[in-house]
Amino acid sequence: MVSLISCGPTEGLAHCVFSTGLRGKVFIFPEESNAYHVSLIPRVDKSLKNFTLCLKAFTDLTRPYSLFSYNTRSTDNELLLFVNKEGEYVLYVGNKGVTFKAPPSRYAPVHLCATWESASGIAALWVNGQPVGRKGLRRGYTVKKGASIILGQEQDSFGGGFDAKQSFVGEIWDVSLWDRVLRQQNMCTSCHRGNILNWQALTYKDRGYVLVKPTLWP
Repeated sequence: MVSLISCGPTEGLAHCVFSTGLRGKVFIFPEESNAYHVSLIPRVDKSLKNFTLCLKAFTDLTRPYSLFSYNTRSTDNELLLFVNKEGEYVLYVGNKGVTFKAPPSRYAPVHLCATWESASGIAALWVNGQPVGRKGLRRGYTVKKGASIILGQEQDSFGGGFDAKQSFVGEIWDVSLWDRVLRQQNMCTSCHRGNILNWQALTYKDRGYVLVKPTLWP
């Protein structure tokens, strides 16, 4: 059931706030822009010592683009999943990044899960259920709360600073975020039910030309 919380203009773009389950649905970002995006509102606003981020996406872009942008007022790229080019993913924590390389999956959707734990600083990425390595990143760091979380654009400032040439064009779905590192076997079975962001009970704001449609893929 969809609950429409509010609607109104913001910076010239119409937006509405929704609370709904989106299982079997996708966000479609139909065209390149420096404005159109979706803001996700977390179920719990808390700092993170660990996390698992999972999502699925389809695009035919070959230029750089953002898949998940989490900024705080004090830190850009507090948590960012970014694609430099086909098969090259960069995970940022606290504005520092590590790069993972995987075989490109052009013309097919990709299922990504990124994990990070503060105590060891180990960051890992899974692509379509397969691990593509572990690297050290921001050992001892804490991902801050009070975030602006955006799909479709990469933030260069809190909630803004968008560049059309880093915007996402395509489809994103099954976005979930947990405050812990999931076991690999749970990344698919639990992928809709994050305790910070839950695709089956999501509160979000759409800004501009973004559509919700049934998924074309299982």
